[in-house]
Amino acid sequence: MIFNFLNYRSQNKRADREVIGLLPAGGKATRVAPLPCSKELYPVGFHSVGEGRGLRPKVISHYLLEKMRLANIKKAYIILREGKWDIPTYFADGKMLDMHLAYLMMNLPFGVPYTLDQAYPFVEDAIVALGFPDMIFQPDNAFGQLLAKGEESNADIVLGLFPAHQPHKTDMVELDDHGRICSIEIKPDRTQLFYAWEIAVWTPVFTRFMHDYVSSEQRRCSKEKAGTSLQVQNEMQVADVIQAAIQNDMHVDSVVFKDGSCLDIGTPEDMMKAIQDNS
Repeated sequence: MIFNFLNYRSQNKRADREVIGLLPAGGKATRVAPLPCSKELYPVGFHSVGEGRGLRPKVISHYLLEKMRLANIKKAYIILREGKWDIPTYFADGKMLDMHLAYLMMNLPFGVPYTLDQAYPFVEDAIVALGFPDMIFQPDNAFGQLLAKGEESNADIVLGLFPAHQPHKTDMVELDDHGRICSIEIKPDRTQLFYAWEIAVWTPVFTRFMHDYVSSEQRRCSKEKAGTSLQVQNEMQVADVIQAAIQNDMHVDSVVFKDGSCLDIGTPEDMMKAIQDNS
């Protein structure tokens, strides 16, 4: 699938662009089901609610939003699947985090890029900060470093890279000598690579590219599978779109957090570890 990348280049001007957070929350959490709440609201640790008021449980997605706010990101969209109404009930308009939060509904259930594309009309002219609301990572200023790197290198995408202790569960990245991303291996059984990407910041160049890529893929699959249920479409990963962007000569840079950490609570074992580490 080839795109005319030059059509996007004129959009890559950062001056005065708003930075908006995107949090895909469309998953079913089947590996840890049943849960009494959406996985994004599972309590992991505690936080202070004000002087003299003590501590309250801190849900997993609070950590991500908190780190976005530390990077001066004041607005974020959380993209939901039907039935996960406890998330907007809990966070409401974002006042507890001094942020402005809004909620969108996912449409096609074919992977995170489709979920993210629901926000396209609302973020097409913004810098996007992507984080997954079922993860805890360090350092706290990670998004600030990604934004600074983008300003410095004028990259279309900047990925936050963390040491991967379970490569088969994540997307491993290959870097060149200058820290640019050469390729991505999606959940490899075996690999010589060391770092995985877990968070990202990108410009309208990639937002438009993802929108066109998803639309093109949907048209292709609809044509090939005419007369069959679209539910048989293979799930697309964000890494698939980033890999396509690399192949179309997009500038994909990185910030490597050599001493950083990242944990996804998608399995019972990792959920238990997150609780222990943040108790």
